Amino acid sequence: MDQSKIKQLILDRLEEGIIVLDADLTITFYKAASTEITGFDPDEAVGENLFKVFPHLDKDHSTFYKALTTGKPVIDQVQNYVNYKGKSVSILSTTIPVFDNGELVGAFEIFKDLTTVRELSEKVLMLQNELYTKRDGHKALNGTQYTISDIVGESTVLLELKNKAKKVANSNSPVFVYGETGTGKELVVQAMHNLSSRRSKPFIAQNCAALPENLLESILFGTAQGSFTGAKDRPGLFELADGGTLFLDEINSMNLELQSKLLRVIQDGVIRRIGGSDTKEVNVRIIAASNMEPNMMLEHNIIRPDLFYRLNVIYLYVPSLRERKEDIPILTNHFIKVFNQKMNKNIKGVTREVHDRFLNSDWSGNVRELENMIESAMNFTDGDHIALTDLQYYSIFGQTPVFKEKEKPEIPRGVGLKNAVEEYEKSVIISAIDEAGGNCAKAARMLKIPKQTLHGKLKRLGIKSCGEESE
Repeated sequence: MDQSKIKQLILDRLEEGIIVLDADLTITFYKAASTEITGFDPDEAVGENLFKVFPHLDKDHSTFYKALTTGKPVIDQVQNYVNYKGKSVSILSTTIPVFDNGELVGAFEIFKDLTTVRELSEKVLMLQNELYTKRDGHKALNGTQYTISDIVGESTVLLELKNKAKKVANSNSPVFVYGETGTGKELVVQAMHNLSSRRSKPFIAQNCAALPENLLESILFGTAQGSFTGAKDRPGLFELADGGTLFLDEINSMNLELQSKLLRVIQDGVIRRIGGSDTKEVNVRIIAASNMEPNMMLEHNIIRPDLFYRLNVIYLYVPSLRERKEDIPILTNHFIKVFNQKMNKNIKGVTREVHDRFLNSDWSGNVRELENMIESAMNFTDGDHIALTDLQYYSIFGQTPVFKEKEKPEIPRGVGLKNAVEEYEKSVIISAIDEAGGNCAKAARMLKIPKQTLHGKLKRLGIKSCGEESE
């Protein structure tokens, strides 16, 4: 197939839009986004100046202008403007300057429509505002559904967690919660809120990974009218949670700049809406959570150390299901009871085979995986006990069960760990060379290591060298 036709086919399939400018801000190429948010025909745009095509866009808010004046890329920037037809739109764009022999000759931008996301986020704020505020101005529902009694289990580690949560529930100190995905971090946080003197005030949760950083900032702090085109005076989550608790889940997804603003709010108790000049005091207890280990976050500069230590005044660890396997039968019976009511069934329990399989499984998805597995099985169970055959349907691909028994490795007796690891490494390398037909380059690709590294291992492990024949 002709290369130009292939390129055009790829471009036509892209949902994103593409704009290319020269150094004078003249559009040299334009490919519309699938939603046609710009409001003009591509043929009309080519040859025109950027600010003529986007008359409501100014230099201060143009990523193109920033990229061309600084020579640096602008990554994942949210832009709000009025398009050619007068409609207020939002886009998420990445703008890259282009150099030729060291000379800046232009820039290109890839963008996609965020208008729907922005509108939805504004609706969420309005609904939250209506939910938490009565017409007379007093706060209404607190936004939770879990209490301490909903934390099911009798294991030592879980009882210690519940006891610690009870002790610190009435404190105003920030809290940092760590636990793997599916362990029930928000359940613990809601239980703390409902044990505290803030329980009659709002509990608001926001997943920091759910929105682009610019939208997350406006969601948290609110917006002042005129802060960007179409912006209205709207309170953010800090204001809506005043007097209550603000739970920031997946704090590790928040960018460092926004983290610094969050730190100032925690320290000063004062917020300012985006684009506004007035400040407002807020009385909010901050609880942050992460599914990434704190040490890993700090080591890789994912969280600011000053923010982490300010949040980590109180540290709560939510154990994985692997660490509390004695709770599996209790949780199993609990979920069966829950889904019996929802499905109008009368399942009495699980068979011995299922019970043993549950206890020997790894549960990478933790309590949430166990809950989903039981719900799936109960949709297919004909008898009064869940059997192994009922679990075969639990897979998003409709094939085999996604869980498997955790294999126990043999202990290397007599040879020691180092020699055992070398023998295993040697067997894997030999298998790869055999499968590659003796071709070193192919074997290295299969092992996902550089060819030079493979040669070094062959020499160290005393393996006969392989050839370099072409594939």
